This record gives sequence, C-alpha cells and structure tokens, in this order.
Amino acid sequence: MARESESGLPIQPVYGPTDLTGWDPAGKLGEPGQYPFTRGVYPSMYTGRPWTMRQYAGFGTAAESNARYRRLIAHGTTGLSVAFDLPTQMGHDSDAPLAHGEVGKVGVAIDSIEDMRVLFNGIPLDRVSTSMTINAPAALLLLLYQLVAEEQGVSADRLTGTIQNDVLKEYIARGTYIFPPKPSLRLTADIFKYCTAEVPKWNTISISGYHMAEAGASPAQEIAFTLADGIEYVRTAVAAGMDVDGFAPRLSFFFVARTTLLEEVAKFRAARRIWARVMKEEFGARNPKSLMLRFHTQTAGVQLTAQQPEVNLVRVAVQALAAVLGGTQSLHTNSFDEAIALPTDKSARLALRTQQVLAYETDVPATVDPFAGSYAVERMTDDVEEAAVGLMRKVEELGGAEAAIERGFQKAEIERNAYRVAQETDSGERVVVGVNRYQLDEEEPYEPLRVDPAIEVQQAERLAGLRAERDQGAVDAALDALKKAAEGEDNVLYPMKEALRGRATVGDVCGALREVWGSYVPSDAF
Repeated sequence: MARESESGLPIQPVYGPTDLTGWDPAGKLGEPGQYPFTRGVYPSMYTGRPWTMRQYAGFGTAAESNARYRRLIAHGTTGLSVAFDLPTQMGHDSDAPLAHGEVGKVGVAIDSIEDMRVLFNGIPLDRVSTSMTINAPAALLLLLYQLVAEEQGVSADRLTGTIQNDVLKEYIARGTYIFPPKPSLRLTADIFKYCTAEVPKWNTISISGYHMAEAGASPAQEIAFTLADGIEYVRTAVAAGMDVDGFAPRLSFFFVARTTLLEEVAKFRAARRIWARVMKEEFGARNPKSLMLRFHTQTAGVQLTAQQPEVNLVRVAVQALAAVLGGTQSLHTNSFDEAIALPTDKSARLALRTQQVLAYETDVPATVDPFAGSYAVERMTDDVEEAAVGLMRKVEELGGAEAAIERGFQKAEIERNAYRVAQETDSGERVVVGVNRYQLDEEEPYEPLRVDPAIEVQQAERLAGLRAERDQGAVDAALDALKKAAEGEDNVLYPMKEALRGRATVGDVCGALREVWGSYVPSDAF
C-alpha cells in the first residue's frame, strides 16, 4: 500500500528508471561543490574532514554554562552552541517583572558584559566557533561576544561563529520577537553591514526552518518558508545599498532532521538547488559562495518522547544519519532526556558520542552524496522541490515573506499541518513508539536536571551591583546616541557597542530601541 511522506507527497512502494523519465542529471545534479549544489556545497564534503559537531547548551547562570562548555570541549565538541533563557531572548533583564519564573530555565541568563565574561571565561575565542541562538537581540549578544574577545586580546577578524538573527521566523513560529518587522529588518541589514566591515568571518544570520518544523511545518513547508525568509533578507540588504556578493557568502541556514530519513535527505538536496537558482537568477550573484546554501542541523526535538526516553537515543541516531547523508555543515544531536528536562552531563555526552560514531565508525563519510542517482531519493528530491516552490510562489503572490507574515499566511499553513499530525497520532494512524503503541504499564523512574530557582535572586543581586557601580550618566548618554541612530539611518551597532561596553544591560538597550521602534503586536488576519 502506498504511503505519504511528511509533506503529504506520495511515496511509491518501488521506484525505477521510469520515475526519472526526462530527468536531466547534468542540470539537476552537477558535481559536488558546483552549481546547483544538489550534491553538496564542497567538492570533498566529509572525505576531507567531518562536519562541525556542535552541542547546544546553556542553562542557569553563566558560571554553570561555562562549566558545561568546558566539559563538552574536553569530550570532543568542535563548536559551541549557546542557548539563552527567555528573558534574554525577549530583551528583558533578569530582575524585570516579566522575567519572573523564567530566569535561567531554557538557557543561560545574560544581562550584561559581566555575564558574558563569565560565560566564556577560560575559553579561547580565537580557537572555538560559537553559534548563538538569539534573534531579536542578536546584535547585542554579538557585540558582547566581540567585547569579551577584545578583552582576551582577540581581534574581531579572528572570530568565527554564527548568530541566528532570524526574526522573521519568530513572527511565524516562535514568538520571541521584540520590534515590528520593518525595524527588525533594518536591524538585520545593519548587522550585515557591521559584520562585513568589522567581523568578516562571522555568519551574520542562520535562517531557520527548525523552529517552524518544531511548530508543525512539513519538510516542504520548512524549506519553502525558510527560503522565502532568506529572499526577504537579501532584498532588504540589497535595498540598503549592499552588493549581494559582499554579504551573501556569510548567510547560513538552520534545518531540522526528522526520523523520516529518505525525505529529509531529499529535502536538504532540494533546498540547496532552489537557493542556488534563486541567488543566481533573481539576485544575479556571481560569487559561487553566494549560491551555496550552507546549513546547520539539529535533530528533531519535537519527535522526542517523555515516555521510555531511552528510545530517543535510537531516534536521534537516525535523525543524525539523515542530516549527514543530506550534507549538513554542522550538527547538534539532542539528548535523550530533553523531553523531560534540561540534559544531564551524561545524556549530553551520549548525544555527542552519537555524532562521533557516525563520523569515525561508519563508512558514510567516505563518499560524497551516497544517495546520488537513487531512483527513490532523486524522485523525492524533485517532488519536495516542486511542493516547496509552489508554496514560495504563494508567498510571493502575497507580496513576499514580510507581507505574508502580516497576513498570517505561513503561521496558518503550519498550524493546519500540525493539526493533521496530531489527529493522525491520536487516531493511531501515525505510530509513535512508547506513546500510542508498545507502551509500558509503568514508566521507569528518571531523575532529571533541575535549575535552582535561586538563580533569579542571584542575577538580580548582580544587576543591582552593576547599576550601583557603573557611570549612569555615561550609560544614559550612550543610550541617547543609540536612540538617535535608530531614529535616523546610521548603523545602530556602533552606538550599541559603546553602550554595552559602558555596562548598559540587555534590558536597557532593548528598552531604548522599544522607545523608538515600538513593540510588535501579532495579527491573525489570514
């Protein structure tokens, strides 16, 4: 009996040559490292060196997260990936009323340069690549990182890493936005300009489909809406006077890897091909690096279960294999206990070991694009591409990603798909091992990692001390300079950096920008 893929596309029981009738291998495949990059963005891929192994971590205080980072590096992590708590993501200090109960819970609390110093204490920032999952206040965290690097004697041109900085998907899927879309896009363009001039090796944005997938997007929706957001960012930068080949090589993407391995491989291959064509044909990019869709992958947290959590080890291994077979540039593997609480040291280490087994004990990295020429995967790649391009066309008909967001289009489409998946799971049509089939009569006890609620009091005390010691007049003057830049057309990152250097807090800086740009109120108009 025929099955449907996660995108609702038919999966045939058997594929053969007739499924690729009229197929153009030269135009659709090319060689690895060459346009249209279906087979990967680099000629040698993992045969030269493995992907970057990142472990997403951050909780509680900066000191606790620093200790976790040091242990991960000792276990073989080749890149850090920082999780921030919700108050930091929303631009509030830890002692703000809105922060109550959330300080340090889903990531590390960063209020000022003092916290950032502690977070990276003893970690040489010229020898580690750091990814920071932060969006609306991404500019602040990048500047704090740069300031700490300067204190270490590391110049900005030696820093490597990524800020997520993808606020458009916040309006679609997550909700940790601060400002309305137009000023948010202006801030993104300012970040592009600043990094081109000051931090040239930094990836200025990680355009994210992961969070859309976690909200319920299908694979086709995930890449369609992510690439549509990417197009909006490129248009914004070009409209701001930037040359596409000056900033496009530093764009990066962030996708999920599900347990549906074949469709995920097809999805990654299709996404590379679509992006290369868009950058070449719509924006006239000439630098081959501008055409490359380089991406980070995280295994699918939404597919992990609190029931029989050890089974998640199997799920994560399959998801990681899908990412590697799909040609990811870096990978985070979720810990098996993440559906219950923050990962323990042991579960985080096991997640990293999963990547290391794939890299060093299997033959998958020995050849580039192992599925090339597969009847099934090539046909599925074409099918996913066609479905994604159709959705991208609908976004364009609404006026582009920003206009479609204002109409609520992407959000409504994702919610419809999420409802379909929930119905299938509830009915048992979609099997989830340990949840609706193969359950245990009684779950084994598991002791999760918990964050000490006293962290909120500790952060408030640190903030009180900072405010008492700093030169408040200098901070106020720096914030006034920031507001003046925000009101005009000057790049806001330069006065923002000086305010942060003077020990302005995240809440101070975001509050100043709220005064000028306002706060976003979502619409459910579509």
